[in-house]
Amino acid sequence: MRGDKSESRGDHEAEFREFMVSRWGGLVRFAYGLTGDRGHAEDLAQTALAKAFASWPKVRRAQDPDAYVRRILINTNNHRFRKRRVVEHHGEAAVEPAVGDGTAALDQRDALVAALMELPPKQRAVVVLRYWDGLTETQAATVLGCSVGTVKSQASRALVKLRTSTQLQDRSLTS
Repeated sequence: MRGDKSESRGDHEAEFREFMVSRWGGLVRFAYGLTGDRGHAEDLAQTALAKAFASWPKVRRAQDPDAYVRRILINTNNHRFRKRRVVEHHGEAAVEPAVGDGTAALDQRDALVAALMELPPKQRAVVVLRYWDGLTETQAATVLGCSVGTVKSQASRALVKLRTSTQLQDRSLTS
C-alpha cells in the first residue's frame, strides 16, 4: 500500500513539472506586466508555482488551474507591498557592453511598462490579463475573483488613465 502513495506522488510531481514547464513563460510575462521588473517577475512566478506545488491536488482539481495559479501570482504580488521592503544599494554601475541601436519598440515597451506602473494594482492586473495575456472579460473575472462588470469598469478606468499618461504621450504611443 505504501508503494501506491509514492507512485501517486511521483505521478503528481511529473504532472506538476509538465504544468510548470509549459506555463513558465506566460507566468513570467504576466508577472512582468504587474511588476515592470524582469527579476521581480521571475521571483513572483517562481513563488506562485511553489505555492501551487504545495497544494497541487487542489489546484489540479480546480475548474481552471491556469486561473488558479494566476490568482496565486496576483495575491503574492499584492502581498509583497505589505511586507517590509529591503532597500538595495547599488555600487558603481557595471559597464554595459556596447549594443547596436536599441529599437523604438524597446523604448515603447519601457514607456508602456512605466505607464502600467502608474495604475493602481487592480487596474494594472485587469489591463495585463485582458490586453497583455489576451483573456476574455469572463476569464479575467474568474482569475481576479470578481464580476465581469468589475473587470469592465476597471479596464475602462485604466484605459482612460493610460490615454492621458505622460509616459505614453512623451513617446507618441497613444492614438
